[in-house]
Amino acid sequence: MKNFRIPLAGIIAGLLVSLSAHANDKVQIDGAKVGHWTMDYAAAAKLAKEKNLPMMLNFTGSDWCGWCKLMDKGVFAKDEWKAYAAKNAVLVTIDFPNDQDIVPEKYVARNKELQRQFGVQGYPTYIVLDSDGETQLGKLGAGRDKTPSSFIEEFKGVTRFSSASVAAYAKAHPDKAEAYNKAIAETRASQKALRDWIETGPERNAENDKKYEAFKQRISAAYEALNKF
Repeated sequence: MKNFRIPLAGIIAGLLVSLSAHANDKVQIDGAKVGHWTMDYAAAAKLAKEKNLPMMLNFTGSDWCGWCKLMDKGVFAKDEWKAYAAKNAVLVTIDFPNDQDIVPEKYVARNKELQRQFGVQGYPTYIVLDSDGETQLGKLGAGRDKTPSSFIEEFKGVTRFSSASVAAYAKAHPDKAEAYNKAIAETRASQKALRDWIETGPERNAENDKKYEAFKQRISAAYEALNKF
């Protein structure tokens, strides 16, 4: 029997509405700066925590992956994205190139571990983490028709649940803060429940099809509740 291989990111996105250098922007080897791509995951995590900003991990095959190059050129090289990222995101390149000289040896094993940790099976995959460097806010992907504007909206969609965004909402709407936090908790729990189930490798059969639909309905209901705020 075939196992489920379900694009969780696609489900969530639907419910929500590098070249070695990212399209002429040199990727930093060490250190991190808001809005600039770096290979230094540790420095980026520290910076994200200090600045209370989300961190986006770009799992890429920079010198061979066509979709990666398409996103680098059509989205990340554009001024609109750069201006937005410079104030709103810490960016990390997790690269798996054919040319082994692109990625320093000190990052090779770590990149493989991050790939395993986040269950990345294809490139490019964009994992968005909260400022704590641990809480996964969402997963984004490539698309032929994606633009800086559309990708920024996707990024805003998943970072809606970041600690900074939640705190800002609670401050602006103190009477709704408790209910909002509960709605976010249920949304995260519903997503995690589906991820955990998929990781067990359930067989594709009628019973598991029903379970899968139930997971989707729970996620949909959670987002519907959030959209009331």
